[in-house]
Amino acid sequence: MPTSPRHAPLTAPVAITGMGVVTPGGSTPDDLWDTLRAGRSTAAALTHLDLSRHRLRIGCRVRGLDAVGLVPEKDARRMDPFALYGTTAALAAHRDAGSPTVDPGRTAIVVGNAVGGRTVSDEQSRLFTESGPHRVNPLMPLMTMPNAAAAQIAIRLGWQGPALTIATTCASGADAVGHALMLLQTHRADVVLAGGCEATLTPVTLAAFGNLNAVSLRNDDPEHASRPFDTDRDGFVMGEGGGFVVLERLDDARARGARTYATVAGYAATSDAYHLAMPLPDGSGAIDAMTGAIADAGLIPSDIVHVNAHGTSTPHNDRAEAAALTKVFGAGGPPVTAPKSVIGHLLGAAGAVELIATVEAMRRCEVPPTANHEHLEPGMEIDVVHGAPRPVASGPALSNSFGFGGHNSTLVVTPA
Repeated sequence: MPTSPRHAPLTAPVAITGMGVVTPGGSTPDDLWDTLRAGRSTAAALTHLDLSRHRLRIGCRVRGLDAVGLVPEKDARRMDPFALYGTTAALAAHRDAGSPTVDPGRTAIVVGNAVGGRTVSDEQSRLFTESGPHRVNPLMPLMTMPNAAAAQIAIRLGWQGPALTIATTCASGADAVGHALMLLQTHRADVVLAGGCEATLTPVTLAAFGNLNAVSLRNDDPEHASRPFDTDRDGFVMGEGGGFVVLERLDDARARGARTYATVAGYAATSDAYHLAMPLPDGSGAIDAMTGAIADAGLIPSDIVHVNAHGTSTPHNDRAEAAALTKVFGAGGPPVTAPKSVIGHLLGAAGAVELIATVEAMRRCEVPPTANHEHLEPGMEIDVVHGAPRPVASGPALSNSFGFGGHNSTLVVTPA
Protein backbone atom coordinates (compact mmCIF):
# COMPACT_ATOMS: atom_id res chain seq x y z
CA MET A 1 0.00 0.00 0.00
CA PRO A 2 1.44 3.43 -0.92
CA THR A 3 2.88 5.25 2.09
CA SER A 4 4.13 8.46 0.48
CA PRO A 5 4.40 11.31 3.02
CA ARG A 6 1.73 13.95 3.31
CA HIS A 7 2.43 17.22 1.57
CA ALA A 8 0.80 20.58 2.07
CA PRO A 9 -1.78 21.47 -0.60
CA LEU A 10 -0.46 24.18 -2.87
CA THR A 11 -3.61 26.28 -2.90
CA ALA A 12 -6.33 27.54 -0.59
CA PRO A 13 -9.05 25.04 0.38
CA VAL A 14 -12.40 25.21 -1.40
CA ALA A 15 -15.69 24.79 0.45
CA ILE A 16 -19.04 23.39 -0.61
CA THR A 17 -21.59 25.93 0.62
CA GLY A 18 -24.70 24.76 -1.25
CA MET A 19 -26.04 21.50 -2.67
CA GLY A 20 -28.98 20.67 -4.94
CA VAL A 21 -30.16 17.43 -6.53
CA VAL A 22 -32.87 16.08 -8.80
CA THR A 23 -32.66 12.28 -8.72
CA PRO A 24 -34.61 9.02 -8.69
CA GLY A 25 -33.89 9.05 -4.96
CA GLY A 26 -35.55 12.41 -4.38
CA SER A 27 -35.02 16.09 -5.08
CA THR A 28 -33.29 17.24 -1.91
CA PRO A 29 -29.99 16.01 -0.46
CA ASP A 30 -31.87 14.79 2.62
CA ASP A 31 -34.31 12.74 0.53
CA LEU A 32 -31.45 11.34 -1.53
CA TRP A 33 -29.62 10.35 1.65
CA ASP A 34 -32.69 8.63 3.09
CA THR A 35 -33.11 6.64 -0.13
CA LEU A 36 -29.46 5.60 -0.24
CA ARG A 37 -29.46 4.71 3.44
CA ALA A 38 -32.48 2.44 2.94
CA GLY A 39 -30.43 0.48 0.40
CA ARG A 40 -33.35 -0.31 -1.88
CA SER A 41 -33.16 0.21 -5.64
CA THR A 42 -35.42 2.74 -7.36
CA ALA A 43 -35.33 0.81 -10.65
CA ALA A 44 -38.69 -0.01 -12.19
CA ALA A 45 -40.37 -0.80 -15.50
CA LEU A 46 -40.51 2.27 -17.76
CA THR A 47 -44.25 2.09 -18.39
CA HIS A 48 -44.49 5.69 -19.67
CA LEU A 49 -42.83 4.56 -22.92
CA ASP A 50 -43.77 1.96 -25.52
CA LEU A 51 -40.82 -0.40 -25.14
CA SER A 52 -42.61 -3.55 -26.27
CA ARG A 53 -39.98 -4.23 -28.95
CA HIS A 54 -36.99 -3.25 -26.78
CA ARG A 55 -34.54 -5.55 -25.06
CA LEU A 56 -34.14 -2.99 -22.26
CA ARG A 57 -37.33 -1.85 -20.52
CA ILE A 58 -36.22 -0.69 -17.05
CA GLY A 59 -34.58 2.38 -15.54
CA CYS A 60 -34.49 4.78 -12.60
CA ARG A 61 -36.70 7.84 -13.19
CA VAL A 62 -36.60 11.19 -11.41
CA ARG A 63 -39.14 11.62 -8.64
CA GLY A 64 -40.13 14.67 -6.60
CA LEU A 65 -39.33 17.29 -9.24
CA ASP A 66 -42.84 18.82 -9.20
CA ALA A 67 -42.37 19.78 -5.56
CA VAL A 68 -39.24 21.81 -6.29
CA GLY A 69 -40.87 24.47 -8.46
CA LEU A 70 -37.78 26.58 -9.20
CA VAL A 71 -38.34 26.84 -12.97
CA PRO A 72 -41.64 28.33 -14.21
CA GLU A 73 -43.79 25.82 -16.10
CA LYS A 74 -43.75 27.91 -19.27
CA ASP A 75 -39.95 27.90 -19.31
CA ALA A 76 -39.77 24.22 -18.40
CA ARG A 77 -41.75 23.34 -21.53
CA ARG A 78 -38.97 24.88 -23.61
CA MET A 79 -36.25 22.75 -22.04
CA ASP A 80 -35.17 19.21 -22.64
CA PRO A 81 -35.43 17.29 -19.36
CA PHE A 82 -31.64 17.16 -19.00
CA ALA A 83 -31.46 20.97 -18.92
CA LEU A 84 -34.49 21.20 -16.65
CA TYR A 85 -32.94 18.78 -14.17
CA GLY A 86 -29.64 20.64 -14.24
CA THR A 87 -31.15 24.10 -13.95
CA THR A 88 -33.40 23.02 -11.10
CA ALA A 89 -30.56 21.38 -9.18
CA ALA A 90 -28.28 24.38 -9.73
CA LEU A 91 -30.89 26.90 -8.57
CA ALA A 92 -31.60 24.73 -5.52
CA ALA A 93 -27.87 24.67 -4.67
CA HIS A 94 -27.65 28.44 -5.14
CA ARG A 95 -30.59 28.96 -2.79
CA ASP A 96 -29.13 26.49 -0.31
CA ALA A 97 -25.90 28.52 -0.28
CA GLY A 98 -27.84 31.61 0.73
CA SER A 99 -27.93 33.09 -2.78
CA PRO A 100 -24.47 34.66 -2.37
CA THR A 101 -24.07 38.23 -3.61
CA VAL A 102 -21.16 38.38 -5.99
CA ASP A 103 -19.80 40.42 -8.88
CA PRO A 104 -21.47 38.77 -11.93
CA GLY A 105 -18.14 38.79 -13.74
CA ARG A 106 -16.43 36.87 -10.93
CA THR A 107 -18.70 33.85 -11.22
CA ALA A 108 -18.48 30.62 -13.17
CA ILE A 109 -20.76 27.73 -14.10
CA VAL A 110 -19.33 24.34 -15.03
CA VAL A 111 -21.74 21.63 -16.18
CA GLY A 112 -20.97 18.01 -16.91
CA ASN A 113 -23.12 16.35 -19.58
CA ALA A 114 -22.58 13.32 -21.74
CA VAL A 115 -25.12 13.42 -24.58
CA GLY A 116 -27.33 16.54 -24.50
CA GLY A 117 -31.04 16.71 -25.19
CA ARG A 118 -31.97 13.17 -26.18
CA THR A 119 -35.68 13.48 -25.29
CA VAL A 120 -36.35 16.39 -27.63
CA SER A 121 -34.05 14.95 -30.28
CA ASP A 122 -35.96 11.64 -30.30
CA GLU A 123 -39.34 13.39 -30.35
CA GLN A 124 -38.41 15.70 -33.22
CA SER A 125 -36.89 12.87 -35.25
CA ARG A 126 -40.16 10.99 -34.89
CA LEU A 127 -42.16 14.05 -35.99
CA PHE A 128 -39.88 14.52 -38.98
CA THR A 129 -40.38 10.91 -40.05
CA GLU A 130 -44.14 10.91 -39.52
CA SER A 131 -45.13 14.42 -40.65
CA GLY A 132 -42.26 15.97 -42.58
CA PRO A 133 -39.74 18.78 -42.03
CA HIS A 134 -42.36 21.53 -41.50
CA ARG A 135 -43.36 19.97 -38.17
CA VAL A 136 -39.86 20.11 -36.63
CA ASN A 137 -39.65 22.56 -33.73
CA PRO A 138 -37.39 25.52 -34.66
CA LEU A 139 -36.21 25.63 -31.04
CA MET A 140 -34.84 22.09 -31.28
CA PRO A 141 -31.17 23.17 -31.67
CA LEU A 142 -31.42 25.42 -28.60
CA MET A 143 -33.12 22.73 -26.53
CA THR A 144 -30.79 19.86 -27.40
CA MET A 145 -27.36 21.53 -27.40
CA PRO A 146 -25.21 20.08 -24.59
CA ASN A 147 -24.49 23.58 -23.22
CA ALA A 148 -28.20 24.39 -22.82
CA ALA A 149 -28.11 23.77 -19.07
CA ALA A 150 -25.11 26.03 -18.52
CA ALA A 151 -26.77 28.77 -20.57
CA GLN A 152 -30.11 28.44 -18.75
CA ILE A 153 -28.42 28.66 -15.34
CA ALA A 154 -26.41 31.73 -16.33
CA ILE A 155 -29.48 33.50 -17.71
CA ARG A 156 -31.52 32.89 -14.57
CA LEU A 157 -28.81 34.04 -12.18
CA GLY A 158 -27.38 36.81 -14.34
CA TRP A 159 -23.90 35.32 -13.93
CA GLN A 160 -21.56 36.64 -16.62
CA GLY A 161 -18.37 34.68 -16.02
CA PRO A 162 -17.53 31.52 -17.94
CA ALA A 163 -20.42 29.07 -18.39
CA LEU A 164 -18.75 25.87 -19.50
CA THR A 165 -19.84 22.36 -20.44
CA ILE A 166 -17.55 19.37 -19.99
CA ALA A 167 -18.24 16.10 -21.78
CA THR A 168 -16.22 13.17 -20.45
CA THR A 169 -19.18 10.76 -20.49
CA CYS A 170 -19.72 9.20 -17.06
CA ALA A 171 -16.90 11.25 -15.49
CA SER A 172 -18.41 14.56 -16.65
CA GLY A 173 -20.02 15.61 -13.37
CA ALA A 174 -16.88 14.95 -11.36
CA ASP A 175 -14.68 16.67 -13.93
CA ALA A 176 -16.98 19.71 -13.78
CA VAL A 177 -16.35 19.95 -10.04
CA GLY A 178 -12.63 19.42 -10.60
CA HIS A 179 -12.50 22.21 -13.18
CA ALA A 180 -14.43 24.49 -10.81
CA LEU A 181 -11.87 23.73 -8.12
CA MET A 182 -9.09 24.94 -10.40
CA LEU A 183 -10.99 28.12 -11.33
CA LEU A 184 -11.23 29.02 -7.64
CA GLN A 185 -7.69 28.01 -6.76
CA THR A 186 -6.28 30.21 -9.55
CA HIS A 187 -8.59 33.10 -8.55
CA ARG A 188 -10.30 33.20 -11.93
CA ALA A 189 -13.67 33.14 -10.14
CA ASP A 190 -14.98 33.75 -6.63
CA VAL A 191 -18.11 31.58 -6.69
CA VAL A 192 -18.70 28.58 -8.95
CA LEU A 193 -21.77 26.43 -9.56
CA ALA A 194 -20.58 23.01 -10.68
CA GLY A 195 -22.37 19.76 -11.36
CA GLY A 196 -23.91 17.54 -13.98
CA CYS A 197 -27.22 16.61 -15.59
CA GLU A 198 -28.54 13.88 -17.84
CA ALA A 199 -31.81 12.51 -19.22
CA THR A 200 -31.34 9.50 -21.49
CA LEU A 201 -34.38 7.34 -20.73
CA THR A 202 -35.61 7.68 -24.32
CA PRO A 203 -36.57 4.96 -26.81
CA VAL A 204 -33.55 5.33 -29.09
CA THR A 205 -31.03 5.59 -26.25
CA LEU A 206 -32.55 2.64 -24.42
CA ALA A 207 -32.41 0.61 -27.62
CA ALA A 208 -28.76 1.50 -28.17
CA PHE A 209 -27.66 0.65 -24.66
CA GLY A 210 -29.71 -2.53 -24.71
CA ASN A 211 -27.88 -3.61 -27.85
CA LEU A 212 -24.51 -2.58 -26.42
CA ASN A 213 -24.79 -5.33 -23.77
CA ALA A 214 -23.57 -2.96 -21.04
CA VAL A 215 -26.88 -2.86 -19.15
CA SER A 216 -28.76 -5.36 -17.05
CA LEU A 217 -31.68 -6.94 -18.87
CA ARG A 218 -33.49 -8.12 -15.74
CA ASN A 219 -36.72 -6.57 -17.03
CA ASP A 220 -38.85 -8.85 -14.86
CA ASP A 221 -36.93 -7.99 -11.68
CA PRO A 222 -35.72 -4.39 -12.02
CA GLU A 223 -35.27 -3.76 -8.31
CA HIS A 224 -32.54 -6.41 -8.17
CA ALA A 225 -30.93 -5.62 -11.51
CA SER A 226 -28.02 -3.42 -10.39
CA ARG A 227 -25.57 -5.46 -8.29
CA PRO A 228 -22.14 -3.76 -8.05
CA PHE A 229 -19.22 -6.07 -7.30
CA ASP A 230 -21.61 -9.00 -6.92
CA THR A 231 -20.95 -12.37 -8.50
CA ASP A 232 -24.33 -12.23 -10.31
CA ARG A 233 -24.01 -8.74 -11.80
CA ASP A 234 -24.76 -8.39 -15.51
CA GLY A 235 -24.72 -4.66 -16.26
CA PHE A 236 -25.84 -1.24 -15.08
CA VAL A 237 -29.31 0.29 -14.84
CA MET A 238 -29.75 3.67 -16.52
CA GLY A 239 -30.93 6.62 -14.46
CA GLU A 240 -31.51 10.33 -14.93
CA GLY A 241 -31.19 13.53 -12.94
CA GLY A 242 -28.90 16.34 -11.93
CA GLY A 243 -26.70 17.45 -9.06
CA PHE A 244 -24.92 20.74 -8.34
CA VAL A 245 -22.75 22.27 -5.65
CA VAL A 246 -21.82 25.87 -4.90
CA LEU A 247 -18.08 26.19 -4.40
CA GLU A 248 -16.19 29.07 -2.77
CA ARG A 249 -12.75 29.50 -1.29
CA LEU A 250 -13.06 28.53 2.35
CA ASP A 251 -11.83 31.88 3.65
CA ASP A 252 -14.40 33.73 1.51
CA ALA A 253 -17.18 31.44 2.68
CA ARG A 254 -16.26 32.02 6.32
CA ALA A 255 -16.02 35.77 5.77
CA ARG A 256 -19.64 35.92 4.60
CA GLY A 257 -20.79 33.57 7.35
CA ALA A 258 -21.79 30.80 4.98
CA ARG A 259 -22.52 27.26 6.11
CA THR A 260 -19.87 24.88 4.82
CA TYR A 261 -20.77 21.26 4.20
CA ALA A 262 -17.28 20.04 3.33
CA THR A 263 -14.11 21.02 1.56
CA VAL A 264 -13.17 19.68 -1.86
CA ALA A 265 -9.57 18.94 -1.02
CA GLY A 266 -8.27 16.98 -3.98
CA TYR A 267 -8.92 16.18 -7.64
CA ALA A 268 -7.17 14.23 -10.37
CA ALA A 269 -8.13 13.00 -13.82
CA THR A 270 -6.46 10.52 -16.15
CA SER A 271 -7.11 8.74 -19.43
CA ASP A 272 -6.68 5.02 -20.01
CA ALA A 273 -5.87 5.62 -23.69
CA TYR A 274 -6.96 2.03 -24.20
CA HIS A 275 -10.53 1.39 -25.43
CA LEU A 276 -13.80 3.27 -26.02
CA ALA A 277 -15.89 0.99 -23.85
CA MET A 278 -13.51 -1.08 -21.69
CA PRO A 279 -11.26 0.02 -18.82
CA LEU A 280 -7.65 -1.02 -18.50
CA PRO A 281 -7.99 -4.48 -16.92
CA ASP A 282 -5.38 -3.75 -14.23
CA GLY A 283 -7.13 -0.51 -13.26
CA SER A 284 -3.91 1.48 -13.67
CA GLY A 285 -5.70 4.60 -14.97
CA ALA A 286 -8.02 4.53 -11.98
CA ILE A 287 -5.06 3.97 -9.66
CA ASP A 288 -3.35 7.10 -10.98
CA ALA A 289 -6.54 9.15 -10.56
CA MET A 290 -7.03 8.01 -6.97
CA THR A 291 -3.43 8.43 -5.87
CA GLY A 292 -3.28 11.80 -7.63
CA ALA A 293 -6.40 13.12 -5.91
CA ILE A 294 -5.24 11.87 -2.50
CA ALA A 295 -1.85 13.53 -2.95
CA ASP A 296 -3.52 16.71 -4.21
CA ALA A 297 -5.42 16.82 -0.92
CA GLY A 298 -2.17 16.53 1.04
CA LEU A 299 -3.18 13.10 2.35
CA ILE A 300 -2.05 9.48 2.19
CA PRO A 301 -4.32 6.51 1.37
CA SER A 302 -4.72 5.45 5.01
CA ASP A 303 -6.37 8.83 5.74
CA ILE A 304 -9.41 7.92 3.60
CA VAL A 305 -12.36 6.86 5.75
CA HIS A 306 -14.70 5.62 3.02
CA VAL A 307 -14.92 5.29 -0.75
CA ASN A 308 -17.84 6.09 -3.04
CA ALA A 309 -17.10 3.67 -5.87
CA HIS A 310 -17.98 4.17 -9.51
CA GLY A 311 -19.46 0.67 -9.17
CA THR A 312 -21.50 0.34 -12.34
CA SER A 313 -22.33 -3.37 -11.94
CA THR A 314 -20.72 -4.22 -15.27
CA PRO A 315 -18.33 -7.19 -15.11
CA HIS A 316 -15.20 -5.53 -16.47
CA ASN A 317 -15.56 -2.11 -14.82
CA ASP A 318 -16.21 -3.50 -11.35
CA ARG A 319 -13.31 -5.91 -11.68
CA ALA A 320 -10.89 -3.17 -12.77
CA GLU A 321 -12.06 -0.78 -10.05
CA ALA A 322 -11.78 -3.44 -7.35
CA ALA A 323 -8.22 -4.19 -8.47
CA ALA A 324 -7.40 -0.49 -8.41
CA LEU A 325 -8.87 -0.01 -4.93
CA THR A 326 -6.83 -2.93 -3.61
CA LYS A 327 -3.65 -1.55 -5.17
CA VAL A 328 -4.21 1.89 -3.61
CA PHE A 329 -5.53 0.90 -0.19
CA GLY A 330 -4.41 -2.71 0.30
CA ALA A 331 -6.62 -5.73 0.81
CA GLY A 332 -9.79 -4.82 2.67
CA GLY A 333 -9.20 -1.09 2.69
CA PRO A 334 -11.82 1.48 3.65
CA PRO A 335 -15.51 0.61 3.38
CA VAL A 336 -16.88 0.95 -0.16
CA THR A 337 -20.38 1.88 -1.28
CA ALA A 338 -21.90 2.06 -4.78
CA PRO A 339 -24.94 4.41 -5.09
CA LYS A 340 -25.69 3.31 -8.65
CA SER A 341 -27.20 0.19 -7.13
CA VAL A 342 -29.96 2.42 -5.73
CA ILE A 343 -30.42 5.39 -8.11
CA GLY A 344 -29.05 3.93 -11.33
CA HIS A 345 -26.25 5.25 -13.50
CA LEU A 346 -26.87 8.95 -14.15
CA LEU A 347 -24.09 9.11 -16.77
CA GLY A 348 -22.97 12.76 -17.03
CA ALA A 349 -24.69 13.63 -13.74
CA ALA A 350 -23.34 10.65 -11.79
CA GLY A 351 -20.11 12.21 -10.53
CA ALA A 352 -21.79 15.32 -9.15
CA VAL A 353 -24.74 13.52 -7.55
CA GLU A 354 -22.43 10.95 -6.00
CA LEU A 355 -20.13 13.68 -4.69
CA ILE A 356 -23.15 15.03 -2.80
CA ALA A 357 -23.92 11.51 -1.56
CA THR A 358 -20.31 11.23 -0.38
CA VAL A 359 -20.56 14.52 1.49
CA GLU A 360 -23.81 13.43 3.14
CA ALA A 361 -22.23 10.15 4.25
CA MET A 362 -19.20 11.98 5.61
CA ARG A 363 -21.31 14.50 7.51
CA ARG A 364 -23.40 11.75 9.09
CA CYS A 365 -20.44 9.43 9.79
CA GLU A 366 -22.26 6.57 8.10
CA VAL A 367 -21.73 4.69 4.85
CA PRO A 368 -24.93 3.64 3.04
CA PRO A 369 -25.27 0.05 1.86
CA THR A 370 -24.82 -1.20 -1.68
CA ALA A 371 -28.17 -2.56 -2.82
CA ASN A 372 -28.38 -6.17 -4.02
CA HIS A 373 -24.79 -6.96 -3.09
CA GLU A 374 -24.84 -10.51 -1.73
CA HIS A 375 -21.68 -12.33 -2.82
CA LEU A 376 -18.41 -10.53 -3.54
CA GLU A 377 -16.85 -11.83 -6.74
CA PRO A 378 -14.00 -14.23 -5.92
CA GLY A 379 -10.66 -12.50 -6.25
CA MET A 380 -11.94 -9.08 -5.24
CA GLU A 381 -10.40 -7.85 -1.98
CA ILE A 382 -12.54 -4.84 -1.14
CA ASP A 383 -14.91 -4.17 1.75
CA VAL A 384 -18.32 -3.54 0.17
CA VAL A 385 -20.92 -2.20 2.62
CA HIS A 386 -24.18 -4.08 2.17
CA GLY A 387 -27.29 -5.03 4.10
CA ALA A 388 -27.27 -2.03 6.43
CA PRO A 389 -25.50 1.33 6.84
CA ARG A 390 -22.14 1.19 8.57
CA PRO A 391 -20.93 3.78 11.11
CA VAL A 392 -17.53 5.30 10.35
CA ALA A 393 -15.34 7.96 11.90
CA SER A 394 -15.44 11.51 10.60
CA GLY A 395 -12.71 11.93 8.02
CA PRO A 396 -11.73 12.31 4.37
CA ALA A 397 -13.72 10.44 1.73
CA LEU A 398 -13.03 9.63 -1.91
CA SER A 399 -15.44 9.49 -4.86
CA ASN A 400 -14.63 7.78 -8.17
CA SER A 401 -16.15 8.45 -11.59
CA PHE A 402 -14.99 6.57 -14.68
CA GLY A 403 -16.35 7.06 -18.18
CA PHE A 404 -16.62 5.52 -21.62
CA GLY A 405 -13.54 6.47 -23.59
CA GLY A 406 -11.25 5.71 -20.67
CA HIS A 407 -11.85 8.83 -18.56
CA ASN A 408 -10.99 8.51 -14.87
CA SER A 409 -11.86 11.21 -12.35
CA THR A 410 -11.45 11.17 -8.56
CA LEU A 411 -12.48 13.74 -5.96
CA VAL A 412 -11.46 13.84 -2.30
CA VAL A 413 -13.57 15.69 0.24
CA THR A 414 -12.78 16.46 3.87
CA PRO A 415 -14.95 17.59 6.78
CA ALA A 416 -15.54 21.31 7.04
